[in-house]
Amino acid sequence: MSQAAIAVSAGFVVTHRPRWLVVSFDEPVRACSWAVVGGGIVQARHVAWLEVRNADLGPSVDPKHLLLERFRAAGLEPGVGLLTSRPVATYTESTVTLHGTTAYCLATVGLGNALRAGDPAVPSPGIGTINLLAYVDVPLSDEGLLEASAIATEAKCAVVLEAGLRSRESGRPATGTGTDCSVVTSAGGGRFTRLETYAGKHTLAGSVVGAAVERAVGEGVHRWLKDVGL
Repeated sequence: MSQAAIAVSAGFVVTHRPRWLVVSFDEPVRACSWAVVGGGIVQARHVAWLEVRNADLGPSVDPKHLLLERFRAAGLEPGVGLLTSRPVATYTESTVTLHGTTAYCLATVGLGNALRAGDPAVPSPGIGTINLLAYVDVPLSDEGLLEASAIATEAKCAVVLEAGLRSRESGRPATGTGTDCSVVTSAGGGRFTRLETYAGKHTLAGSVVGAAVERAVGEGVHRWLKDVGL
């Protein structure tokens, strides 16, 4: 199977091969997400996207079981797994450094399922999701990871709002899609004796995470709009 591996930064590598997009870390990182595989606050070595098609997800298919089975077969445990119908080759990325603190974001962006937070809960009106990974080289506590996740979500929502997209359910300005997932990771492992508790807008960690997510998701939104002719 052909693949391309690109060393993005000291500490991790991005690998793209047919139907898989994988970020592999040199050492375990602390990860926070609601991902279908590896969700919660966990230690991870890999964050991986599996590209699926309609034929993969029939009425009798459990998406979590499907992803977990393929995740294990690919040797990606321990890690975090995401599903997307967006071609993984369309991924976008951004690295932001400020005063020695660096954040990296990689995103796949589809918007066919655009919705607004607070819309009525209804079956998905279409396919398309925003899946993103944000990594910051500051070791974060559980509280710090949760705050960084909130910052990443704010940045994503701001980009979607600025793009002028409308909810397919209510017609109001969309804030994302019905199936978005953010995976926020930080330096971790046993070599750090102190974890940073805060990662909000007044911290370097929060600033670079927000900026990296805004740039990567912004480029992804622009690419999706171009692909669908909007």
